Amino acid sequence: MSTRRGPALVLFPGAGSSSDHPALVAIERASPWPTVRADFPYRRAGRRAPDRPAVLLTCVVEEVAVLGPGPVVLAGRSMGGRICSLAVAGGLVEAIGLVLISYPLHPPGRPDRLRVEHFGRIEVPTLFVSGTRDPFGTPAEFEEHLAAIVGPVTWVPLDGLGHDLRGADETVAGLVADFLRTLPVPGRRRSRG
Repeated sequence: MSTRRGPALVLFPGAGSSSDHPALVAIERASPWPTVRADFPYRRAGRRAPDRPAVLLTCVVEEVAVLGPGPVVLAGRSMGGRICSLAVAGGLVEAIGLVLISYPLHPPGRPDRLRVEHFGRIEVPTLFVSGTRDPFGTPAEFEEHLAAIVGPVTWVPLDGLGHDLRGADETVAGLVADFLRTLPVPGRRRSRG
């Protein structure tokens, strides 16, 4: 059994990619904390179609449990972020923060099918990074729906970028690293300067 005590970051990919996605690799490199890039079961089995949400949620819980005790931040791109946010909102994982990259507020062209019903149960600091041309959520939609989150929210819209945030991997990695440095970590003393 692990004896970890320090903070850790656990990263999950979007539906169409793996933990080797360049954005996740860049985040791991920039992270000031030990970082785990995890794949969902369907990816590990070589399948393309995502598992049901219950299976994805179980995977998140299991990946965090393997780390052992200590503060954790869950992070994910697109579907991976959505599943992480559901795990935290549902009390399945006790996290000290969330990082949601290209969060899919709704399917493209379907703003009536919102994926925000759990936002009111998110109480931890949360970083959102999204492109202003993302068909999964417009800046106006983000402004409207992020207001439901109870915990502190940082939203960084990247001008002119779509859902893939093409060319912004290092920018996103820097934003995530900066966010992690701002989080109060239980059991860690703040230095006096």
